[in-house]
Amino acid sequence: MNASRNTGFQDMSIDHVTLYVEDLDAKADELARAYGLEVYATAVAEDGARSAAVGRERIRLVLTEAVADDHPAAVYTRLHGEGVADIALRVPDASAAFAEAVRRGARPVAEPAERDGVVTASVMAFGDVRHTLVQRLEGVPGDRLPGFVPATGGAPPAPTGLLEIDHFAVCLEPGALRPVVEFYERVLDFRNTFTEKIVVGSQAMDSEVVQNPSGTVTLTLIEPDTRREPGQIDFFIKNHGGAGVQHIAFRTEDIVQSVGAMRTRGVDFLTTPATYYRMLGDRLRLVRHSADRLADFDVLADEDHAGQLFQIFTRSVHPRRTLFFEVIERAGATTFGSGNIKALYEAVEAEQLG
Repeated sequence: MNASRNTGFQDMSIDHVTLYVEDLDAKADELARAYGLEVYATAVAEDGARSAAVGRERIRLVLTEAVADDHPAAVYTRLHGEGVADIALRVPDASAAFAEAVRRGARPVAEPAERDGVVTASVMAFGDVRHTLVQRLEGVPGDRLPGFVPATGGAPPAPTGLLEIDHFAVCLEPGALRPVVEFYERVLDFRNTFTEKIVVGSQAMDSEVVQNPSGTVTLTLIEPDTRREPGQIDFFIKNHGGAGVQHIAFRTEDIVQSVGAMRTRGVDFLTTPATYYRMLGDRLRLVRHSADRLADFDVLADEDHAGQLFQIFTRSVHPRRTLFFEVIERAGATTFGSGNIKALYEAVEAEQLG
């Protein structure tokens, strides 16, 4: 009998993402006001740490601010600044999935425990990021989080069209790419779906995309090529203090509408040179959105074997410039086009130099 099917790795999906923050109220307000997410639940732990769950559609982010200096969120933010600490994965049986992951070599963080009808258990992933395995018992609402209560407040903000988390981009230290890919393949039954070496001038990086069997969890794993000049991946590792999530990509069905809505609410996006759009027609026959329309909103376009995709990246407001967001629309594309990876690298490089 297939072990991955027994443990639920085949049926895994993103449950929520925990970010450790230094100012909970400010970050929750930013995500609600600018990104159209809603604060739908809050929690106060016994040690005084405060959390807020923000989301819309299938996006769920949990923000946690520490009070005590020895709280994991305080330790994390001192080392890394604000960032992703946990990519929580929903599974049918958290206890069985945890046991199987540990048997396959995952490092345990928290043994299975049940609270408020939600069973959780955690293993380490990469750097200081963990995976909490989440199972809700029969009859428990799909958005319930242990220890949280419904938020009280006014009407939720108008949506911006963001639907779900498409993927995470993860920066790894030199030499870590293969071991991390092998961890996901061996422990969680992920598979490699895309491999790319990007060379930009005197800099280079290696990238592999891993995805779970059902295609609902995708990570782009990146390491710098130390034989070349230091670049943005080296910048992230130095400023973040090790491996971590560089950005979270939110999927939309209409990137022009979403970017327009977010811009009016104050989100600042990276810009793209006009030459990119003048050359776009030579590279792509656009199936959706004209080149002029994409240029108006600085949206990148690319394609893979299955279709096209459209992407844009926010300008980082992180003091260390080590975390930002992406908005992506897929018109059939299931992976990533190589043209946009290079364009992103160049855009982020220019942002860091600026």
